[in-house]
Amino acid sequence: MTAFALPRSVDVINPRQWETFATYFKELAERPLTRENLRQWLTDWSDLTRLFFEAASLIYIEKSQDTADADKEQAFLDLINDVYPQAQVAIQGLKERLLAVDPASEALADLSLVLRNMQNEASLFRQENIPLFTQAAKLENEYDKVTGTLKADWAGEEKNLSQLGFFLNNNDRSVRQKAWQTISDLWLSQRETLNGIYANLLTLRQQIAHNAGLANYRAYAFREKGRFDYTPDDCLTFHAAIETAVVPAIQRILKRKQKRLGYDTLRPWDWVPEKGTLVDDSGGEPLRPYQGQDALVQHTLNIFNQIDPQLARYFATMAEDELLDLDTRAGKALGGYCSSLPMRMRPFIFMNGVGSHDDVQTMLHEAGHAFHVFETAELPLIWQTEPPMEFCEVASMSMELLAAPYLTDQNGGFYTSPQAAHARIEHLENILAFLPYMAVVDAFQHWVYTHPQQAANASQCDAVWQSLYERFLPGVDWTAHEDSLKTGWHRKLHIFTSPFYYIEYGMAQVGALQVWRNSLQNPVKALQSYRQALSLGGTKTLPDLFAAAGAEFRFDTEMLSGLVALIEQKTAELRKTSLS
Repeated sequence: MTAFALPRSVDVINPRQWETFATYFKELAERPLTRENLRQWLTDWSDLTRLFFEAASLIYIEKSQDTADADKEQAFLDLINDVYPQAQVAIQGLKERLLAVDPASEALADLSLVLRNMQNEASLFRQENIPLFTQAAKLENEYDKVTGTLKADWAGEEKNLSQLGFFLNNNDRSVRQKAWQTISDLWLSQRETLNGIYANLLTLRQQIAHNAGLANYRAYAFREKGRFDYTPDDCLTFHAAIETAVVPAIQRILKRKQKRLGYDTLRPWDWVPEKGTLVDDSGGEPLRPYQGQDALVQHTLNIFNQIDPQLARYFATMAEDELLDLDTRAGKALGGYCSSLPMRMRPFIFMNGVGSHDDVQTMLHEAGHAFHVFETAELPLIWQTEPPMEFCEVASMSMELLAAPYLTDQNGGFYTSPQAAHARIEHLENILAFLPYMAVVDAFQHWVYTHPQQAANASQCDAVWQSLYERFLPGVDWTAHEDSLKTGWHRKLHIFTSPFYYIEYGMAQVGALQVWRNSLQNPVKALQSYRQALSLGGTKTLPDLFAAAGAEFRFDTEMLSGLVALIEQKTAELRKTSLS
């Protein structure tokens, strides 16, 4: 029996005050541990963790829903200033208590990976880093505020960055150029501010690493993210494989588009990698799949009904419980995410929909994350529900590909058959276009955090970013827009708010493409393997999770070449029935 009665809902607590949680952490810290009560102690700690992180998730969600709301921002600041620091100390104490227990204890028999992760986290913990984490979180929040409030006049209406990004898909090149230039001017207007934020973040992150006894923040980040199954050198090998196998493929796509469109050169508004937009050469109208959140939800639900009734039921539950915030609006933070509400074992999806095909892909992507939350709900302890991030993204990216055959209106989806074929070509080509961009983002951070003195100078960051961009993303003429090229690192929020969290997308894309390849041969078996792998949560290693999903955890030139060939074959087939 639980030794203390936790609140049944976060609605009845004040998560902005440490005292709300302190009593429960204190009881766990002081409760005598015996062989008989160890599992109950772990269950109680798990339940408290669910309460704590659900409360924190809701504060973050509400802050991102309205970056201009002072009270919501203050709630977030109270959390990171007053609650998180003390929670980190309390959690560290509980980890140390658990790690002092004989690992051969019967109560720990199914927790070898949980214990491995906790041992890693506990050994990395330093009390003096807590205020540095708080300072970094404030700076990351400042980045969200600065970028979330950027807006410009467009045809007499104020548009934020997400709304302006809608026009980057326009078939009229002059409209794309105007939208791109407006967005670029907004970013450049904050150039010095963003340089200052990043310089301060770099200083803090380096100090965090040094406090932990590590040479640089790259070493710290790999430890912090539990990267037990690959090294920095493996990432560099992945970059090289992308350069060899993928860059030539995307160059073939660009040359075909340039020729079909009759352009002398491709310009930055023809290919915007950070927005996932690549100029349409089909000659048809831009894909406008839906208008408004209700339509997006209904068509997506129809698609999931075709894939698997249980997945559809999961998604319907989210809609019924108002766990979807999908349309963009003024003051809303950029981007999209799926957040877990672990106490009620439900996910929440946040995105900035404007009615584009990219929104459809984002919806399917975040739904994949949401299904991961549902599929792990039966695992008893919260730590068992937490898979490595590289596999979390397999869940989301695979769902984009598994849903692709059902995009047509015949299946209740968004498009006619020719439109759906066109959408699938666009998606597959954007996968190829993404991988070199991912390599730029990841390689940039490898350089930054192993050359912190040079990186403290924003002009050197600009130069390295430009060099990497030209290495991995050639084929675009940036004449007269060199400042926008070299400051492109400002436009990737992960570089500011989630350092080193980007290679996961590339690795997961390789895994997801393998899941998709399996589905082309045996869709029923591929879906079963996918769901089974999701249900394992964090109870298996990263390579084992890939294997459970029917994929190999490898990122060499041979693997990438085979997947590139499959994409090119499939797009050639789809082109026969598409708009082009």
